[in-house]
Amino acid sequence: MTTRHDTDAGIHLDDSGPAAHTRSGRVRGTMAGSVAVWRGIPYGAPVNGANRLRPPRPPQSWDGVRDCLTVGEVSPQSLGPMVPVDSTLRMGEDCLWLNVWAPADPSESGAPRPVMVWLHGGAYCLGTAAQPIYDGRALAANGGVVVVTVNYRVGVLGFLDLTSLSGDFTANLGLRDQIAALEWVRENIAAFGGDPGNVTLFGESSGAGCVTALLTAPAAEGLFHKAIAQSPPATTVFGRQRGESVARRFAELLDLSPHRTGEVTELPMERLVQAAGTLFDEVPTKEPGRLAAAPVVDGELLPDYPINAFQRGRSHRVPLIVGSNKDEASLFKVFRSPIMPVTPEAVNIMLRDVARSHPDLSPERLAEIASAYPDLTTPRGAMAISTDAAFRLPARWVADGHSAHSMTWVYRFDHATPMLRAARVGAGHATELPYVFGNFGTFNPDPTFWLGGRKQAVEVSGRMMRRWLAFAEHGVPAALDGSKHWAPYRSDTRHTLLVDAIDRMVPDPDRALHSAWGDQAVGFR
Repeated sequence: MTTRHDTDAGIHLDDSGPAAHTRSGRVRGTMAGSVAVWRGIPYGAPVNGANRLRPPRPPQSWDGVRDCLTVGEVSPQSLGPMVPVDSTLRMGEDCLWLNVWAPADPSESGAPRPVMVWLHGGAYCLGTAAQPIYDGRALAANGGVVVVTVNYRVGVLGFLDLTSLSGDFTANLGLRDQIAALEWVRENIAAFGGDPGNVTLFGESSGAGCVTALLTAPAAEGLFHKAIAQSPPATTVFGRQRGESVARRFAELLDLSPHRTGEVTELPMERLVQAAGTLFDEVPTKEPGRLAAAPVVDGELLPDYPINAFQRGRSHRVPLIVGSNKDEASLFKVFRSPIMPVTPEAVNIMLRDVARSHPDLSPERLAEIASAYPDLTTPRGAMAISTDAAFRLPARWVADGHSAHSMTWVYRFDHATPMLRAARVGAGHATELPYVFGNFGTFNPDPTFWLGGRKQAVEVSGRMMRRWLAFAEHGVPAALDGSKHWAPYRSDTRHTLLVDAIDRMVPDPDRALHSAWGDQAVGFR
């Protein structure tokens, strides 16, 4: 075996591949061009048996070198078309693992590299860090950063609050897994060339909702130093009463009487997933706009609703990028997903539910909100108000509160390929992901380019990646290539970067809607 070199970062390179030393033992990865890749590194022990609904524990140490060449088990879930997951992946409770992409050679300055930690989306009940769209190679190679993608518990294991069924259970386990992964980064990332003092936490959809929640969680303070929230459902956080009602229904689906609810840790996982799948479809169908699984105000990890913490100036003092996509709701209509209301009938039910959740919301204000959407009786109007209620306004409310004490930048992703425009998807939910990661080859051939547009998309992607990378390194999202200056957000001007074929800076592009909704956050509780 020929040893080539040991880098200053601690990555050991030889003929068998890159290796690094973690607190639990040495791990061997593989090379992807100039980037070293490790897949399936455990940051927590299996969460089976009595530990099924309890906080994460450290992984067991190992002797020798552990091969980390493939991803681990995916958190048990009901697969669906909205979140494409390879059906060949194993599901199981040994699902607390992460992937690392790191430039193999030391940085030119010899300094440790910025770290970007990704939290995947999936409505809190779907998804995995194993999805190809989240491959961090392009970001690591182009930006000289260390990329970490985190697999964590979702659905019944991660975001159903079952504490009312048993005092042995714990709430917000998905968030607790993410905190454990961030602690792993703090303790181990230097061995991969990363700087534990320069960590950017970023995520999309429910992953971004986790980012905004962790921005208000006392236990997460100091574990990351910048944050990016792409389409965060920041107002979708439940109170204990809501958690209890969902838990009761879950127990009913399992045919568990009150004195047998502790058996949840003993039941076959397949049965839990089946019941959870029924629940996750049932809740948004009966109560449009609501999810069955979400973070919950537990008085400990989340002392208050995150949106309240933002508006009261209690979010962590770190720079933040936050934004949404122009046509968020369109993809839910295409996939006929009940997760978002996209019909006039469902929207009317949603508005009545919002009114019940907010007794202080006057009928006059509710009428004013509805009147801001003149075509509310059409599917187009329904999708517009759903987009704003779920993503656009929560992102703005977060920005209004956070910008009062920390540097904040707001964007709206408007770009869409000719095919997506023709299909009336436009800049739908999650369509910015390949632009951020530079992974247009995830679908082969990529149907979004059937009518052309690849060259322009690559140019837009380059700008987005450069901005995200500059933010991770310097705390300012400057593309450094002559692109439009991205002015910081202030609540009086609301400067917003519209990301498209040509970027534009616009003061408060949704002023009329903002005025109708007002400054007081409205959401589901």
